[in-house]
Amino acid sequence: MIAALERHRHRVAVAGLWLVVIVGYQTWAWRSGIGPTESVSRITDALSGSAWGPLAYVAVYLVRPLLLFSAAALTVAGGFLFGPVWGVVIVIVAANGSAMVAYGVGRWFGGDVRTSSDTRIGRYVERMRARTFETVLTLRLLLLPYDPVSYLAGFTRTRPVAFLSGTALGSLPGTLAFVLFGASIERFDGGVPQLDLRVLAASIGTLAVSLVLVRLIRRREDAGASDV
Repeated sequence: MIAALERHRHRVAVAGLWLVVIVGYQTWAWRSGIGPTESVSRITDALSGSAWGPLAYVAVYLVRPLLLFSAAALTVAGGFLFGPVWGVVIVIVAANGSAMVAYGVGRWFGGDVRTSSDTRIGRYVERMRARTFETVLTLRLLLLPYDPVSYLAGFTRTRPVAFLSGTALGSLPGTLAFVLFGASIERFDGGVPQLDLRVLAASIGTLAVSLVLVRLIRRREDAGASDV
């Protein structure tokens, strides 16, 4: 154990520094009474009407996984700021970029970690490496927490192109749903939002489609497993 820590001391040091930053940010937000909703409200106030708004938004989204800030909240903000069309385009770029940031961090920390295929975890890791696209696609469609999936995929050294492809396709229904929800908000001041019911209905419909896709994929995987 000590030898392993010594061999990876630079990674341990970076992990410790990163943990300090996360705890510091979360503590500051808690003491200031700034939750995700208030943070998003401040972001939308700062970026509304700015010519640099899209670039600034993407930059914030790229940093977001390093602070464990909610991807869903920032995606909703993208719909509110940029509308249902450009919101989808900008959020897709930002979300996939942030996924690759988290993936890259996880891959760096994973380094030369090896797992035994004789253990349950080892078998899962091998499956994720062998079927990266399908695994990531399913995890994204399930709307599991965004960053842990990215960090895990990087840490287990899955194929980056397959990871990005699975993320881009699997996140699309959820992205559409959250962006459309954000676009349905007529006023974003941290209170109860005023909603455009038509756009909200489209958001709910998109989310329902995502859930149906998950069921279809699961049935296909179960059928394939039974044939083996």
